[in-house]
Amino acid sequence: MAEQHRPHRRPTAEAPDGFAAALRSAVRGEADFGPTARALTTMDASNYRRVPLGVLAPRDADDIAAALTVCQEYGVPVVPRGGGTSIAGQATGTGLVLDLTRHLRSILALDPAARTATVQPGVILDDLRAAAAPHGLTFGPDPSTHSRCTLGGMIGNNSCGAHSVAWGTTADNVRALEVVRYGGEALRLEQGRAVGPHGVRELIGAHLALLRTGYPDLPRRISGYALDALLPEHPGGPDPVRAFCGSEGTLAVVTEATVRLVEAPRARALAVLGYADESAAAEAAPGLLPYRPLTVEGMAADLVREPAGLPRGAAWLFVETGGATPAEARAHAERILRAADAVDGTVVTDPAGQRALWRIREDASGTATRMPDGTEAWPGWEDCAVPPARLGPYLRDFRALLTQHGLRGTPYGHFGDGCIHVRIDFDLLTPAGVSRFRRFSEELADLVVAHGGSLSGEHGDGQARAELLPRMYGDELVGIFGRFKDLWDPDGGLNPGMLARPVPLDTNLRFDVLPGPGRPVDVEFGYPQDGGDFAGAVRRCVGVAKCRTETAPGAGVMCPSYRVTGEEAHSTRGRARLLHEMLAGEVITDGWRSTEVRDALDLCLSCKGCRSDCPVGVDMATYKAEFLHHHYRGRLRPAAHYALGRLPRWLRLAAPFARPLNALARIRPLAALAKRLAGITPERTIPELATETYSRWLRGRHGKGTHIVSSSRVVQVWADTFTEHLSPQVGRAAVRVLEEATGRTVLPPPSGVCCGLTYVSTGQLDAARAVMRRTLDRIGLLPGHPLVVLEPSCAATLRTDLPELLPDDPRAHELAFSVRTLAQYLEEYAPDWTPPRLDRPAIGQTHCHQHAVLGDAAERRLRERMGLTGELSGGCCGLAGNFGFEKGHWGVSVACAEEQLLPAVRGAEPGAEVLADGFSCRTQLDQLAGRRARHLAEVIAEGLEDGRP
Repeated sequence: MAEQHRPHRRPTAEAPDGFAAALRSAVRGEADFGPTARALTTMDASNYRRVPLGVLAPRDADDIAAALTVCQEYGVPVVPRGGGTSIAGQATGTGLVLDLTRHLRSILALDPAARTATVQPGVILDDLRAAAAPHGLTFGPDPSTHSRCTLGGMIGNNSCGAHSVAWGTTADNVRALEVVRYGGEALRLEQGRAVGPHGVRELIGAHLALLRTGYPDLPRRISGYALDALLPEHPGGPDPVRAFCGSEGTLAVVTEATVRLVEAPRARALAVLGYADESAAAEAAPGLLPYRPLTVEGMAADLVREPAGLPRGAAWLFVETGGATPAEARAHAERILRAADAVDGTVVTDPAGQRALWRIREDASGTATRMPDGTEAWPGWEDCAVPPARLGPYLRDFRALLTQHGLRGTPYGHFGDGCIHVRIDFDLLTPAGVSRFRRFSEELADLVVAHGGSLSGEHGDGQARAELLPRMYGDELVGIFGRFKDLWDPDGGLNPGMLARPVPLDTNLRFDVLPGPGRPVDVEFGYPQDGGDFAGAVRRCVGVAKCRTETAPGAGVMCPSYRVTGEEAHSTRGRARLLHEMLAGEVITDGWRSTEVRDALDLCLSCKGCRSDCPVGVDMATYKAEFLHHHYRGRLRPAAHYALGRLPRWLRLAAPFARPLNALARIRPLAALAKRLAGITPERTIPELATETYSRWLRGRHGKGTHIVSSSRVVQVWADTFTEHLSPQVGRAAVRVLEEATGRTVLPPPSGVCCGLTYVSTGQLDAARAVMRRTLDRIGLLPGHPLVVLEPSCAATLRTDLPELLPDDPRAHELAFSVRTLAQYLEEYAPDWTPPRLDRPAIGQTHCHQHAVLGDAAERRLRERMGLTGELSGGCCGLAGNFGFEKGHWGVSVACAEEQLLPAVRGAEPGAEVLADGFSCRTQLDQLAGRRARHLAEVIAEGLEDGRP
């Protein structure tokens, strides 16, 4: 072999002298050895952490070959990485990480007649499915991470997904592979042709008996190397492609794959079956397989926090069916419903209803990371599998083992294939907890094997389970695994520590480097969901990477900056990783003063989308405010923090001089100078000040004869900064609507109150608390009276930031509880009122803070009653308070608006109502689209003035 004639060094964890320069001179792609790139790739979605030397984003297969040649010459290990969603640790490494998602994401060919596609390893699964859909085709395997996982990663892990009962694993759907070995040698793998490097055929021939009898027979056997695929009697001949799938980057790096496409049903229906418990559901699942469903998924009630739409029961099976027509798919589902011995059941044919139910299942990998009481739960035994007929007894034994060790978990998963996902509340922060983690893992491995199962049924062995493979396969067969690895990679340079000669399962834990119990991080927010522990808040990110979805149409918000830039550092996960490494202090060494963390957070819009859209509830807007507070403490801040962060103060001072200031702002040289001094991007127009504030108008109105006769007949409306000084017409309209609908009088607001939003978003938390305390002193809430807040961002601040910054002040919690939007108040206090009927289409923007914190269900219902049809845009408008005004943010701000909002407005029907309750959203539409958007209150008030019924 060529390797025997080339001098090279054994892989090392330290970068040899000259390595970086040699690599950069050999490749065209970007090689980054800086702390940000390294910090972003220390972890995947597992419990493990390994610090790499650097990251390379190769541009093509030649780059990969050149990099692997240089790495062999310098003895640097390599780990290929796709979406970084692996749950067993196999996407982490100590050498050079190959980021295959940046450039190698092309679909090279798609042949509908042959039903194949040729793709690069960084192609996102949903992108391939979207390209195949016009031809009535799809790629069968579909993990819950389908919106961000890559084909290369799926091949490496032999991923499966919910539809494996119909279409099998990734290995069942790959036809040919182009791969590059450590050292740069390229190989092509196809069924029936060469089985791999020299010596593989002889290795197989020497151990035929053991390979024929040593593997359990079950559909989800993912553990170990699939050497039985190389047996001469394998259907179609030895299949090196199947043997390669699931090798977790330990044999070679995929540069190109030809995959099989399957016919996608034109219509689908979903039978949801309720059972008394999860064992009953598990025992029922195999009986449904003869009906040839597309999925048989199961979950129990302890995972479902809001069982809306589910039939009666304590556990459920989701059984999807397909057909050429909706009627055929429904009939198929109804046959299954009749045949199933279920407590209750229903058939869902509405696509939106199906998506809502599937979202519960797909988000389970995140929601399962918290027990109902908030206790953290972790992977490690995420996906073991047993024969489907053994699943019921196995689950009973599994629950008993959990109880024996004092642990809790919420099993769910692919019941039709006998594959179970579970997150368990391991204590991985203390030595005693880690010891129990090991003991439990060893005993559970024995239990899985006793039921004829596989330690991994979907996500691979990685570091989490590879150490236990001898319990499943025996020492002799595992020894053959090692020899197989050596034939492919004699230097041991590809993903060392995984599969063959694995590192122990209780080392490299990502929690070891964080401040542990008894060493809390001194922070400003209360972090009530994390016990006041900032490290616990950062630990929330487990890496499922829902934030890395670049094309997410609909109402979702997270993560607008990543969807624009495509850079990991600008995803919620990337920022959480940087904060994790900041606390660790190994890669990022400057703590709160870190420029790496600051730069990554700079493009965070503080939209709060992750607070609701992230399955584990990461709240990056709060983390950003916390970081900025510490980062700039005692130091000069950016000019925009003084100008925009203290905007309420400046607007109060400017209010008496609104007319002359507006005139001066229209003089371009003066406006340009003001923007430069204030740190405002030059492309922005300075909004016009109101010449009469909302509160002044309302006080004047009361002074002209409107009297309050009873405290029970009043409405309290919050005079937020934006309504008060920049859009008082919204306040005036709200007064008209509230008094018409309720017969109550709107009270004039107290002077000098502010929610503190702009101070929070710029990290001026001491000032924010002072403002909030002053507000609590002055607000004078009437007992039992809600507070109507017209500006969604201010409502969200009062609802969340106020009690989290003042956790010990009961008035803060009382005020937070009282907050209502206009639509919420009308629904609660004027349920019989009939709003004006407008009967026209509506477009516009649901404010991201409303989406994340308050919800918009009441607004939707109110629009429906008014005949305002259509959906408002999801995502973020891109202005996001101070963000879109700050210098350096113009491009990202515009790109965010172009993702959903601006195309929707441009494509709207003539006469469509443009709605935006947020001042930022209205300003963005005005400045970028030249369209005046209105608050819902203005639209209702206009309808009342017109006298419409």
